[in-house]
Amino acid sequence: MFVLIVLEVWERHVITLGCGLLTLVLVFGLGMHSMGAVWETLNLDSFFTSHFWYTAGQSAETSSGINWETIVFVAGMMIMVEGMARVGFFRWLCMRLAKMVKYKVVPLFVTFMVLSGILAMFIDSITVILFLAAVTIELSQLLKFNPVPMILAEVFCANLGGSATMCGDPPNIIIGTSLGYSFTDFLTNTGLIAGISLVVVVLYFYLVFHKELRASEAAAVGSNQTYPDPSEAITDKKGFIISTVIFLCAVALLVTHAQTGLTVSCIGVFITIVTLIAAGRDALKLIKQIDYKTLLFFIGLFMVVGGLEQTGILKVMANFIGDISNGNLMLMIAIILWISAIASAFVDNIPFAATMIPIISSLSATQGVDLSILAWALAMGTDIGGSATPIGASANVVGIATAAKAGHMIKWGKYCKVMAPATIIVIVISMVMIYARYL
Repeated sequence: MFVLIVLEVWERHVITLGCGLLTLVLVFGLGMHSMGAVWETLNLDSFFTSHFWYTAGQSAETSSGINWETIVFVAGMMIMVEGMARVGFFRWLCMRLAKMVKYKVVPLFVTFMVLSGILAMFIDSITVILFLAAVTIELSQLLKFNPVPMILAEVFCANLGGSATMCGDPPNIIIGTSLGYSFTDFLTNTGLIAGISLVVVVLYFYLVFHKELRASEAAAVGSNQTYPDPSEAITDKKGFIISTVIFLCAVALLVTHAQTGLTVSCIGVFITIVTLIAAGRDALKLIKQIDYKTLLFFIGLFMVVGGLEQTGILKVMANFIGDISNGNLMLMIAIILWISAIASAFVDNIPFAATMIPIISSLSATQGVDLSILAWALAMGTDIGGSATPIGASANVVGIATAAKAGHMIKWGKYCKVMAPATIIVIVISMVMIYARYL
């Protein structure tokens, strides 16, 4: 499955579903003769358990097989984001900020980096880059600057911002729902690392591109350019207000879900229902715009990981890491952090995270190590490592494709020269902060 995903022979969802089906038939059927393993991996009975919708203060059980909580929540967020995009929310926000900094290139560069990081805390990084990159190109044509530095910086900050919260990046959603961590748990642990890293990263990108940005700003001075009014981006004023309220409600529910006991799957269903009611006649359009391929990709992936779990392969891998580290927690953290980062730079970080969760759970049980420390190392490694190469994370692919459409090619050499050092800087900061805080 990993090899086929990297080679891009077929679409990702076809590969994972095919491999998932082979797991059910060959591993559970012919190999184990176990219908129980098939049923456990499909995990359909989770929908009918109370803790799927409401935790009532107890910690969630570690899930096995298909993590339906992740899938239901991701689908709900997709519908909400489509509803916001339909009324022009993201374009309005970008144009409003551009107007606030008076369309000056350097302040715009810093503002869009910070905006990318903040938005990615709550919205999928792919969506954040889709809109930010499109508006960046529009503003680059208006202000006569090269959009490539800004798009690269936005992509990195979107991946970094996604690491700060449970709903920011798919690996975090999987880690949170599988191990029972809340939005606040992520915000106070990975969020703190991401916040400090963001300050360093903004300085890094400014130092790398400041000459180019200053030259663009100097060229733009003196041109009598008329700028678009942000309010023109809004396509439906009533829908815009409703979408904003729904988004704020979603953020409030996510921030307080540890206190209210509502699970992310429950929040996902609520967001979906409210967004579809608000959309009215356009509800069907929003349902059609859901990225079903990503959801199917998740389902197939969880089935394959379920196979590794049921056959005990993941326990063997956990014991191997335990043996190498010889029970040394510092070494264990370094191995998980750096292996996750290096692997995520070349293979999709979602299947890697899903594979590693049972491994760190087993490591915690056999070595007597605090599971949360290993979880934060895994989250930072998988979320940030993907930034190092053009294929490491979906946001990178979207950013490069958007730039290419406008005639700005970003080649592997140019990309890695800028992004790989930034990735290493953040991984080092993460390691130092995990050591300083938890050991």
